[in-house]
Amino acid sequence: MSIITTSFSLPHLITIFLLSLITLFPLLSLSSSSHTNTYLYGGCTQQRYTPNSPYESNLDSLLTSLVNSATYSSYNNFTMLGSTQQDAVYGLYQCRGNLAMPDCATCVARAVTRAGDLCRETCGGAVQLDGCFVKYDNATFLGVEDKTVVLKRCGASVGYNPEAMGSRDAVLAGLVGSSGPFREGGSGGVSGVAQCTGDLSSGECQDCVSEAISRLKSDCGTADYGDMFLGKCYARYSTGGAHDASKAHGNDHHHVVVPFILFPLLLIYSTLISV
Repeated sequence: MSIITTSFSLPHLITIFLLSLITLFPLLSLSSSSHTNTYLYGGCTQQRYTPNSPYESNLDSLLTSLVNSATYSSYNNFTMLGSTQQDAVYGLYQCRGNLAMPDCATCVARAVTRAGDLCRETCGGAVQLDGCFVKYDNATFLGVEDKTVVLKRCGASVGYNPEAMGSRDAVLAGLVGSSGPFREGGSGGVSGVAQCTGDLSSGECQDCVSEAISRLKSDCGTADYGDMFLGKCYARYSTGGAHDASKAHGNDHHHVVVPFILFPLLLIYSTLISV
């Protein structure tokens, strides 16, 4: 029986090591972006449209415009008019403010697909994924403030912890005191984020965010995390990373995955170098 042995020079070993890393990077990218597309909520209007009608054609055009626009802008709105007012359709999308454009485009495309599955032949629909929001309707809602509670989630109570609750309240106060449609902050192990849709004025956005945070504090009490989604804005917080929506606060999942994947490779590499 013959035994075949193969030896590798140091440059060859380094090449193999680097190729291993390159092979893993797509997996890490998938891990970091997958949470962005997590479904949070959706809803549809009761009014239905006739298949193959001018309204359906306008709706298809609007949804296509939303998806295309998300490749270069984190927010946009469109109005498709027809020969009659009944054929008009209005829509918008809003990506999370710290989302990279490729992830924004992917998120909006998936939200549109989800809305199509959820709201077949209905005139209006809305879908919120972790990283983006899509809404359309045959009645105009653009530029109209909406503070209706559409989703509330509170984590487990941590009991009365003055330090933790003090940090949380400071973070939420910082969000209220900030300006702009997208706001984020952190202190003492607490992270928070708030955002309005881009069609609101600065005053309307401030009013909506203030309402969301007020409800968040009163409804979630001493919970370790909380989400409050209103019709045109949301506020979220997490203490000590307890909230799986830390994904929504911009903490890419690959920050956790990378060390566990790279460590064995580094160990192999150092072993080969020493041989």
